[in-house]
Amino acid sequence: MVRPAALRAAGAPELAPAARAVRLGAVSYLNAEPPVHGLDGDGGAGFRVEREVPSRVARRLHAGEVDLGLVPSVELAFGDYAIVPGVGIGSRGPVRSVCLFHRGPLERVGRVAVDTSSRTSAALVKVLLHERLGRDPLYVPMRPSLTGMLAVADAALLIGDPALDEESDAERLDLGEEWTRLTGLPFVYAFWAGRAGAVGPAEVRRLQAALGSGLQALPAIASRRAAGDPARARRYEAYLRESIVYRLGEEEQAGLREFFRRAHALSLVPAVPELRFHAEV
Repeated sequence: MVRPAALRAAGAPELAPAARAVRLGAVSYLNAEPPVHGLDGDGGAGFRVEREVPSRVARRLHAGEVDLGLVPSVELAFGDYAIVPGVGIGSRGPVRSVCLFHRGPLERVGRVAVDTSSRTSAALVKVLLHERLGRDPLYVPMRPSLTGMLAVADAALLIGDPALDEESDAERLDLGEEWTRLTGLPFVYAFWAGRAGAVGPAEVRRLQAALGSGLQALPAIASRRAAGDPARARRYEAYLRESIVYRLGEEEQAGLREFFRRAHALSLVPAVPELRFHAEV
């Protein structure tokens, strides 16, 4: 048998090593499905998708366990990252899936249980309640269970699918609606981010195309997540179409900068980060 070393000695060309797939940390919530549409199991796309809650995706990105993460936007202030242009998860009013549930007048809230799934929503509720109440309640991090949270606190922050599906009769403050009422700007909850050079123009274009494909497939995405319940599927599709904004344009970037400015003023982030983007061409 002729061994590889002998082939090289004879001048035979070496085979180039297979390109490593870009490791994507994606969020497991319904609203994160359109940006990853078609990337699962598509070896030709050059991506490997792994799903977690937002806070876990952020930890894995910081640790270098994924190359690019669909991370809570506040994480930009805690790492040297660039954003994939044009793709985000935001709102321009009521978002329905980031809510503060409370019993009794909001102005009397003294203790807030905070869903530990995302640092962005935790920072946002602190910004909004500081502005609304003129003071800072006591914040207690907890796992997302509204009954358990309201058993120990006056209000509870839930995000993602748990908030969207919650049918409690407790009053709720929609944080997307409150932010836009306060600032007149959109709010951006998440985007693809990774260290400079983690993806090139071809991967950027593929991620942008995945979102475009996902936006064309909203009925199928909603139906799959609703597990055969037609009423829930219609509700999910309406949520994706009407409550979530997936573009990351100039107004969304202005909203991001305003969020970081307010968060920094309350010492919630160490600095106001620069918005840098991966190359498209």
